[in-house]
This record gives sequence, structure tokens and C-alpha cells, in this order.
Amino acid sequence: MTLEGRVTVRELLTLSGPAAASAVLNNAFRVIDQHAADQLGTPAQAAMGSCVFVLIAAFALHCLVAAGAGPLLARATGAGDLDERRRVFVRSLWGAGAIGLGIAALAAVFAPAMVDLLGLTGETADNALRFLRVLLIGGLPAALGPTVDAAFIAIGRTRAMMALQILAAILNYSGNVLMIHAGYGVGGTAVATIVARSVASGIGLYVLCREFGVGWEHFLDPATRVLREYAGIVRIGMPISVNTLAYSAVYWALLNTAISPLGKEVNAGLGIGFSALEGMSYPVFLGISQAVSSIVGRRLGAGQPDQAIAGAKLAIPWTLGAGALAGVIFYFGATTVCGAFTHDPAVLREAVIYARILGISQPLVALEALAEGVLAGAGVTMPIFLWSMPLNVLRVPLGIMLSARYGAAGIWWGISFTTLIKAAGKGFTALRADWARPFQP
Repeated sequence: MTLEGRVTVRELLTLSGPAAASAVLNNAFRVIDQHAADQLGTPAQAAMGSCVFVLIAAFALHCLVAAGAGPLLARATGAGDLDERRRVFVRSLWGAGAIGLGIAALAAVFAPAMVDLLGLTGETADNALRFLRVLLIGGLPAALGPTVDAAFIAIGRTRAMMALQILAAILNYSGNVLMIHAGYGVGGTAVATIVARSVASGIGLYVLCREFGVGWEHFLDPATRVLREYAGIVRIGMPISVNTLAYSAVYWALLNTAISPLGKEVNAGLGIGFSALEGMSYPVFLGISQAVSSIVGRRLGAGQPDQAIAGAKLAIPWTLGAGALAGVIFYFGATTVCGAFTHDPAVLREAVIYARILGISQPLVALEALAEGVLAGAGVTMPIFLWSMPLNVLRVPLGIMLSARYGAAGIWWGISFTTLIKAAGKGFTALRADWARPFQP
């Protein structure tokens, strides 16, 4: 058994800093795309902002493997069981590849229906269809990315993950400049994303295979593809996957019933606020969450539940501080930040409304992310689903009702209200520390 040692602030920050930077860089793809879309006009910007929630749905399917593999890899690392770690990693890659193929097949057939469900019409719908088809069908080589990231986090190598995300962001920005100047429009931005993510995922896969001692013979071993061996991965990953999928579906429903009917300016404003502001703040929260998830998983694997609990508590003030800072930036810096992404006064007005309302709830969003990291690291993911699913679904009737009276602002207030309840519920569950018990894979 491997003793991981006492959890310190230094360990927390050493892990969370690169993890947060990696998440910011990963989400920078949306920021880069939104900034590039400003050169293509409001319909393109509205299309790409709306498509974010389709991409979240695709990511949710990848979570079935990535979210399940992470805690198992962390436990095996903490316990010093290198053979089990290798087996979990190989099985995860097979699963991720199969999911990638499934997403590509679904997009090939149902991309038009996806756009219809977003409530988009005219030029905005045409741009969205082109963007989704290229990204989801052509993005198959990048399908291993979420699992590769989960493996780096599980073993505590967040700096390596950060280096790969820096490379990917540089490639994506350069590709966007080339593609847009060449006249390829939103399809070109999708190609730039595919190339950047594929290169980063490929290098990460090579590094991890060397780290875990994985060779071709391990991928060809029939035992790695026995379906019953996936039970532990799926049991942990399923609640996270379904929850993320439901989150995306709720926004699809909101777009169709409440947001899109308010006009393309609201669509574009949502895209800017969600991608440019929340796309930068939430990854910071996620970085702390991922660091704690890694600490919890490895300490439990090493038989040190007291240190797992200590690591979770150590992160609380850092998380609250990050949430408060984000809220201040959202509220007071909304006009400046959002103004960098649009020259349309109507779009800017809607983006600022979104930013200021959502800014108030940022400390709660941060605490919710931390609680999810604690529970996910322990492999106890069902409470995340139970506290999220009903309240996310509640956002649809709330949005329809409040938008009829208060416009887009009513929708954003409804989201903030449900965030309050979710954060309280998940936070209470994490603080009880019932998750710090012997692990049952």
C-alpha cells in the first residue's frame, strides 16, 4: 500500500493551478471561436453560442467513461496497484473510442434535428448545421481527449495536461485565423478545433501509455474488451454522464421554448456570456475541484480517509475566494469583457444582463463544483445526479414563466435560484463525509 502523505496547501495549489489553467485553456476554444465569429456576423455568433449545448451533450456521453475511469485510476495509483491501473486505462480507451464512433454516427444522421431542437432558423440555423456536422463527425480523432485528461488528473500530473492544453489553444487560435481569412466560415473554425484537439490528445495518449507501461499487446488482449469488466467504470460514470446530458437537454429546451423566441441578439448574448465569462470562471472552479478529486481518490486508495477529508476541507476557502472574485468581475467588468466579443449594441446589452445576474451566483457555482469534485473523487456520484437532475429540469418551466414577464433576465434569475439549492444540497452531502468509506468498485 502506498502512503500518500499529509495533504498540504502546497499540494492543493500545485495540482489545482495547472488543472485550472488546463480547464481555462480547454474552454478557451469556445472563447476563441466566439471571438472569431464576431468577424462572421451575428447569425454565426448566435449559431456557435447555441451549439455549445450540443457539444456539452457530446461531452456528457464521454463522461460515461472519463468520469468513471478517473476515480478508479486514482485509487489504483494510491494503492500502488499498477497492473489494475493499466487495465482500467486500456478499457477506458476502448470505451472512449466506441463512444466517439457513436457520436459521429448520430451527428451524420440527426444533425438537422439537433438544430431544430435548438429553435434556430434561417442563416443562424444554416451556420449551426455546418458547424455541428464538421465538428462532431470530423472530431472522431479527438474522442479520447476527455479520458486522457481524466487519467492525467487521477495520477496528479496536471502540469503535463496544462502543457498539452497550451499547445491545443495555440493551434486552435492559429487555425481560426487561417480558416476565417481563407473564407471557410464556421466550418473552418470547426476544422481548427478538430486539428488542435487531435494533436493534443495524441501526444497525451503517447505520454500516458509510457507512464502506465501500455503496449499494443494490452490493447489487443481480448480480456480488455470483456463487457462485464466495464461495470465499475459505468457505475461511477453513469450518474455524471446522465446529469451532464440532462444539463445540456435543459438548455436545449430553454433555447427552443424561451431563449430563441426572444431573438438572435439574446442567443448571441448567451453565447458570449456563457463562453467568454463562465467559460473562464467555471474552469478555475473546476481546476480546484479536479485537484481535490485527485487527492481524495488517491488518499482513499492508500487507506487514508482522514487525509481525504482534510484535503476537501482545505479547498473551501480557496474555492469561495475564486467564486467571489469571479462575481466581482462578472458584475463590474461585464461591459468591458463582453464588448470585446461584439460590435452589436443589442447583443452587448443582452450579454451584460446575463453576466451581471449570473455573477451574483458565482460563489455558489464554485462551491457546487468543489462538492462534485469531492464526491466524484470518492466514486460516490449518485448524490451529484440526485441534487442536479430535478433542479436542472425545473429551469425549463421557470424560464418559460419568468421570460414571459421579465424577458431574458427572468430566465437567468431562474438559473441562479436553482444553483443556490443545488450548491446547498451537494455541499451538505460532501460535508457529511459519508463518502470516506471502504471503496466498492
